[in-house]
Amino acid sequence: MSRLLLLNGPNLGILGRREPEIYGTDTLADIEKAVAEEVADRGWTVSGIQDDSEGALVRAVNDHPDTVGAIVNPGALMIAGWSLRDALAAYPRPWVEVHLSNVWARESFRHESVIAPLAGGVVVGLGAYGYRLAAKALLHLVPE
Repeated sequence: MSRLLLLNGPNLGILGRREPEIYGTDTLADIEKAVAEEVADRGWTVSGIQDDSEGALVRAVNDHPDTVGAIVNPGALMIAGWSLRDALAAYPRPWVEVHLSNVWARESFRHESVIAPLAGGVVVGLGAYGYRLAAKALLHLVPE
């Protein structure tokens, strides 16, 4: 069975109670379940990892080169997460960046991503549903 890496960065472990007017009410467990449903027909399972530490996220990327692909929500690390960016540059599989909110409709410091130029695609502003769309995109990007 193949595994999909679902990587979530700082403050995403408190989804469901973190500013629900911006991030919605779905928890990370809800999101992981939804992604698992999207990829089940392909025989993929989901390895969900969330950490508030950039170093731990770098380690997670480096420890999972055997996954079929990844969905990555770097959170605020999109702005200056250079070591995470470098780990993703070395990741040998397709991956999609996701953000729950529309980062371009928010504060100007959120308008740049050091990570997005490396991604196979970016999904923003669609809440938890964006993870389902990212999963669908990976099903398209990863050959059967």
